Amino acid sequence: MDIIKYDVYRGPNLGVYLAVNDSIGLVPMGFAKTKADKLEEYLNIEIHFTAIANTRLIGALSVMNNKGILLPTTAYQNEYDFLKKETDLEVGVLDTKFNALGNVICVNDKGAIVSPWLSKEDCQTISDVLGVETVQKRIAGFNQVGSVMVSNDSGAVIHPEANEEDMKMFANVLGVKIEHSSINNGIPYVSSGILANNHSIVVGSLTTGPEIMMLTRAFMN
Repeated sequence: MDIIKYDVYRGPNLGVYLAVNDSIGLVPMGFAKTKADKLEEYLNIEIHFTAIANTRLIGALSVMNNKGILLPTTAYQNEYDFLKKETDLEVGVLDTKFNALGNVICVNDKGAIVSPWLSKEDCQTISDVLGVETVQKRIAGFNQVGSVMVSNDSGAVIHPEANEEDMKMFANVLGVKIEHSSINNGIPYVSSGILANNHSIVVGSLTTGPEIMMLTRAFMN
């Protein structure tokens, strides 16, 4: 598994704009074809051009694993229909006022860590669409658990101030080893700068050598 540096719109915050699993990647309409081709190659995926809620913020507004994808209620019907038609995923809508789903849910194919902001009904929808067990817990004092943790099916990285007891519980739910890390030269909101599937890890262009080492420990078992 490789760790590759990449940028989006001349910046390192690729997790805000893009979403991937093991077979597909969702990128904004108008995204450069050359950049999309590289992403296909790096992560061994097929790229689909779309929008969510008529924005480019696909990674921030959605959450996806290899079983399904959840969209916010602000997503347009044609966006929902496109994903239903063009992918093999279960497509669901999470009816919550917290529309930035990528910021409040961290998921892989085994489990999901969910923000305490979401309701028990929301957790049931997450379980049904993504096919995973859910646990609700803050991370390092943050309710935005999806912004401070990233996981694939072999490893995960988490906010540098997350405590060890929580990490053990999360490791059990997600079925992976978890390491502390930052991204893009000290940013603790790791999902903003990481795309992780089970083929490769793509990170923001400002990611430092020590951060690459932390990512290697987490994802290279």
